[in-house]
Amino acid sequence: MRRTAAARLLTGTALAVAFVGPAAVAAHAGTGGALEVYPKTVTPGTQVTVDTTACGAGGTAAGDASAVGAGAFVLAPGTHKEVAVGQFRVPPGAQPGTYEIVARCDGQAGERRVSGDLVVTLTSTRPPVHPRGSVKTGVGGALGPDPVQTAAGVAALAVAAAGGTWLLHRRARGDGI
Repeated sequence: MRRTAAARLLTGTALAVAFVGPAAVAAHAGTGGALEVYPKTVTPGTQVTVDTTACGAGGTAAGDASAVGAGAFVLAPGTHKEVAVGQFRVPPGAQPGTYEIVARCDGQAGERRVSGDLVVTLTSTRPPVHPRGSVKTGVGGALGPDPVQTAAGVAALAVAAAGGTWLLHRRARGDGI
């Protein structure tokens, strides 16, 4: 009975690949792959990097970011030869919204077009940066970077407090100083 279930599973998988596989390949070929946009959400004035593997090894592409007002840019092979990489800067006057960034591969038999979305916002999506470490005021701090110096400071304050208390006690008794 186990062999029958396994045979059905393999047969079903083979049929799914046979019928869905060509449709998936055709759909992928029709869109021409994808254009990756980093960072995907930006504020005006930010530099954006795009890359794609759709142009093949050593391929180049002509990029178009005119939808956001940045104009044309070039994608060239990067450190990985199969990836074409390009950059552009979002203009300072760009309005918030979602923009389609397009690239057309050069040297292909048929022109291959890839695209990706860029989201422009007026506020940063980065988490706020909180300060860490001690404050550099020159006075020092209770939680400074050197625990030995902190302990010496606490000991000096304790001796001073004890001495002051002893002197005040003698004065109150009338022993004089």
